[in-house]
Amino acid sequence: MDVGHTLGAYGATSARGGREFDFNAVLARRLSSQLEARTLAVRPINFDGEIESLAARPQEAAGADFFIAIHHDSVPADLLHEWNWQGATQTYTDDYSGFAMFVSHENPNLTTSLRCASAIGARLRRMGFVAARHHANPRSGTPREVADASNAVYYYDRLVVLYRTTLPAVLFEAGVIKNRDEELALLDPQRQTLMADGIATGIAACLYAR
Repeated sequence: MDVGHTLGAYGATSARGGREFDFNAVLARRLSSQLEARTLAVRPINFDGEIESLAARPQEAAGADFFIAIHHDSVPADLLHEWNWQGATQTYTDDYSGFAMFVSHENPNLTTSLRCASAIGARLRRMGFVAARHHANPRSGTPREVADASNAVYYYDRLVVLYRTTLPAVLFEAGVIKNRDEELALLDPQRQTLMADGIATGIAACLYAR
């Protein structure tokens, strides 16, 4: 399991100025606990935020059964609005939200990557989580080819952590931290645990079905 971004290059900034890496690290730790509760061993990668090389991350996962990178989403700058939060100007969107996943055509085990992503998405939707729809929309940046519309799975090629590996691999976007309401939901410990439970259930169902 890879925590997206690093301490120095922390990814997106939330609507209230939070660092994406911090969101990623918290959810990854909760997911680790849920996977281990299902007797699935977890190899933590970049949990300390010190691995700058993207290529090194899938290499560290060599020999595992599955690779998942944990991220939180944003939208292009031209879709953001300004607001003041605690004396600082921040940017936000109220128009985009929801979880999503990316897989790559270039992954050598695309079939399993897709199966696991769809299993995760289906489980999360059954639990009441909302799937993102904006990644196929040209207005939201680079439109992505849809792999499984119902479960918010999209193709994202040339993404190093998804194709420079021999493992089935999924990049998971937990939600849009630029959305002011969703940011607060993503910070809720109970919701984090619930989402981690759903992801873990989907992964377990996928891997045990092989």
